Parts: sequence; C-alpha cells; structure tokens
Amino acid sequence: MDIQTLSPELVLPAEQPLDDAVSSELIDKTFSSDCIDLASAALTSRILAFSDEFFANASNLINPRVPIHRPGVFVPSGAWYDGWETRRHNTEPFDWVVIRLGVASGRPKGVEINTAFFNGNEAPVISVDGCYETAEDADNLVAEKGFNGWSEVLGKRSCGPSQRQAWKLEGTHGSLTHVRLRMWPDGGIARFRLYGDAVPVWPSDLTQEVELSAAVMGGIAESCSDQHFGGKENLLLPGRGVDMGDGWETKRSRVEGHTDWVIVKLGARTKVSRIVIDTAHFRGNFPQGVRVEAAKLEGNNVVAHDDPAWSELLPVHKVGPDQAFEFGKDTLLKVEERDFTHMKLTIIPDGGVKRFRVFGTRAL
Repeated sequence: MDIQTLSPELVLPAEQPLDDAVSSELIDKTFSSDCIDLASAALTSRILAFSDEFFANASNLINPRVPIHRPGVFVPSGAWYDGWETRRHNTEPFDWVVIRLGVASGRPKGVEINTAFFNGNEAPVISVDGCYETAEDADNLVAEKGFNGWSEVLGKRSCGPSQRQAWKLEGTHGSLTHVRLRMWPDGGIARFRLYGDAVPVWPSDLTQEVELSAAVMGGIAESCSDQHFGGKENLLLPGRGVDMGDGWETKRSRVEGHTDWVIVKLGARTKVSRIVIDTAHFRGNFPQGVRVEAAKLEGNNVVAHDDPAWSELLPVHKVGPDQAFEFGKDTLLKVEERDFTHMKLTIIPDGGVKRFRVFGTRAL
C-alpha cells in the first residue's frame, strides 16, 4: 500500500518575525482595552465550512468561554476535547475552517490560538487568511474549498501544547467579513480569537436610534474596577444571554461605601436618548443601585474612572433581580443639550449586570 507523506517544508513554519508574539500573561492586557473578539460566537459568528472535525467540533473554536477538561471521558470518536480536532495523517498540506465574523466587517489587530488540554495532539503550525465579501451569496462562495479570494492575515506560526499564544498584526489590514484558519498539517486547537475593531454599517437616516454601546457598532468596554466572575466585555453583547456566565460580575465587597465601575467607549459620538441596564439571570447577586456618568473626549484619549471630565447622566437608582431597567429622557439629566463619547456605569456596592445598552443618534 502506498502511503502519501508530506514534505517538511509544507509543515514547518516560514520565517517569522520575532517581535509580533504576545506572551500569554500579556494577551488580555494587550487586547482587552481597545479590541473585541470579532470571531466570537457571542457576536453571532458562525462556522461555515471545514475540512474535517472527526474528533471534536469546529464550532468549539469560537466559544467565548474558557476551555474545560474532562479527563477519562470518551465519546464514539475517541477522547472528549473542548476544541476542534481533526483526524491524524492528513494527506493534504493543512486542515482548515472558514468563519463568518459576527460583525458587518472588522479590522483585525491580533490573533490568539489556545491549545488548552491539547498535548501531543495540538496543531504544530497555524496561519490565518481573510477576505471581504458582501455579495448576497458570500457565505456560500467563501465556504467552497476552491475559493481563491483569500489574502494573508497572519503567516505560518508555530504553536505549543496546552497554552495560550497570540500575535499582534502589524501594519494596516483592511476590513474583513470572513476568515480562514489553517492548521498544518492536522491536530487540535481549543479556541481561536481574532481581536480587532468592528466597522459598523450606519443607517442613512441620521435621526434613527442606534445602540451606540453595542460591540457590533464599535462599542468597547475599556476598563473596570473588577471582573472576578464575569468579563466587562459581556455587557455589550447582543441579546440577553443564557446564564450569569455571560454578564459582568464583580467579587463581594467587604468595605463600607464600596462601589464597582466599568467604562465604555461608544461606537461614535452620541446624543443619548435612553439607557437600559439589564440584570437578567442575576437573582441573588444583582447590585442594590446603579449610576451612570458620561464624558466627551477628543481623539483616542483615555479617561480615568476618577477624571473630572465625568458628569452625571443618571443619578443613583435602585434596581432589582432579573429585569431590564430602562431610563429615558424623563430620567436622564439634560441629554438634549449634550453629546458624549464615553459612559461610566457604577454599581452599588457590587454584583452582576447582564447588559448595559446606550441608545441614541450619532452626533456629527
């Protein structure tokens, strides 16, 4: 029987720069304050096609939650893994998966590959390609194995076993609607993250109300006092989520007068019409009160939580469990007279909030 083998040059990485890698302990710090995960399933990203997923499903790649391990658990295909794993002995140069991003389009700034719990079966080498396709049948077009509209986003990079690894994308990358992750020649990857900026499609009617805080419209949770149980970025996701795990939740406070806060950069300068603070699924750990302040900054300036630029937009209001609380112009302070670029939500004294939604019109 003839066995097809791969030449080393097809598997080994090409020459790669040494200064684009981000150490695992700096990944969150590098990308969390000015990027979103464009490929997250929480933003409705989806898998369109793949070469193989014999051992573990490709859809696991875009799961926003941290990978888990179930040692000793077996399924009909083999050991259970929380990731994407293909067959051994691939006769093609690489396995691949095509992903439709969860935003209209996005500009990538970084890539993360997490091989958590893949040890001995991890993908040794990866690369990433992208394209911008908006035709009516774009998803079907890019899902074809023979689609030739890909351009390189990240060249071949080596991966290690059971670890987070990331790379900054240097230079200017255009907007993308789809990406293709390749692993050379086969193996397993737990999670794939594509960090970057959303490029929204704005309504032509400038008076149309838009959710300017939404991640898909360019909103970013820049900083917070604490996110012990749930990340700040969850506040800006679409929908009301599925459980407490996809909201923002802080640790219990033990100091009198304590408050927690989160700062959100809006997708554009905004004339605010209403604010929604949703405590969905938080039934015994919702905050006792909330307050919203706003600021207007020029350029890419960053605002600290105690900056004098903040002005009160919503005075302290009591909230309750598992409910969306809406505050309109009858409650918000002088919103007709002002426009803003940033919002600060303060919770008293601590707890969990599912979504923070700021609606309004763009101030051009």
